[in-house]
Amino acid sequence: MELGQDDNNLPLTKFESMLKTNHVLFFDSEEFENIIHYYLNQGKIALAKKAIKLGLEQHPTSINLKLFKVEIFIFEDKLKEADILLNELYNLDPFNEEIYIQKANIFSKKDDHKQAIKVLKKALELTDDVVDIYSLIGMEYLFLDKFEDAKTYFIKCLEEDIDDYSALYNVIYCFEFLDKYEEAITYLNTFLDSNPYCEVAWHQLGKQYYTLKDYKKALAAFDFAIISDDTFVGAYLERGKVLEKLKRYQEAIENYTYTLELDEPTSFALMRIGNCYEKLNKNDLALQFYERTVHEDPLLDKGWIAITKFYNKKKDYNKALYFKFAMIFMCHWLGAFPGVRRL
Repeated sequence: MELGQDDNNLPLTKFESMLKTNHVLFFDSEEFENIIHYYLNQGKIALAKKAIKLGLEQHPTSINLKLFKVEIFIFEDKLKEADILLNELYNLDPFNEEIYIQKANIFSKKDDHKQAIKVLKKALELTDDVVDIYSLIGMEYLFLDKFEDAKTYFIKCLEEDIDDYSALYNVIYCFEFLDKYEEAITYLNTFLDSNPYCEVAWHQLGKQYYTLKDYKKALAAFDFAIISDDTFVGAYLERGKVLEKLKRYQEAIENYTYTLELDEPTSFALMRIGNCYEKLNKNDLALQFYERTVHEDPLLDKGWIAITKFYNKKKDYNKALYFKFAMIFMCHWLGAFPGVRRL
């Protein structure tokens, strides 16, 4: 069982209380493992290291605690120390799949991805929990630019866990990199046959149709994504883009506007709204949204260019020149001082 901030977990509370005193309390090895896992998930490396040290003092033969120590070594790029400790652990427990996973991690850190894959495939023979290892193998193939092989392993992830959306994104990434958009569509339609309310799959299907300029099918796919999750901001944005292509500008504005209500305003949505209003010859509204765009993101040159072109069309060349110089100044000055990007 993993610890959480709201779990009201006694071992964690007891451990943190112990750190504030000189009294050393006893924990069983599983409690230490849960505490360490919690700190690693929270990114509290110093506390994780303290827990590992105290855990090994109380349970010096615990292989799992030593594996956490290996994980810290790898995180700190102490690969030699990690390798030595892993070899010791292998001699004690040669059938522990986590030893192979961490060994593969070391090879990956050294850019020896072929050897990492070889070791991970050995780990597959030792575990019933294959999903994470399939994913790791897929990532190693991505590092080697072997997208067909990577796709195969990410598909294996989804065959084991249909809700592994990270794997789904990676599958589609591989299809796209290989320019296999029709094959991606076939795969997604098959996937949706067994998971018809997966908003991510509908969203990705819509993007494939959009790339192929089949806007009618793209629109239908984004509609289904929204039916599956009516708060899916990405689906509204993509639907807006399709509606623009179909010259249904008022509907596109409605979709972009809805994203502003669901989440923080994005410069992309604001600029697209401005562009739609300009297409509808509602110039005052167009300018208002272009100005909101550069206020939201002063480094977005497309926003400044849109304002410049707007005034050029109106033959107001003085203002066009003013905003052109404003773009150069803002992009140069804020680019040099990124910490003030949103001031």
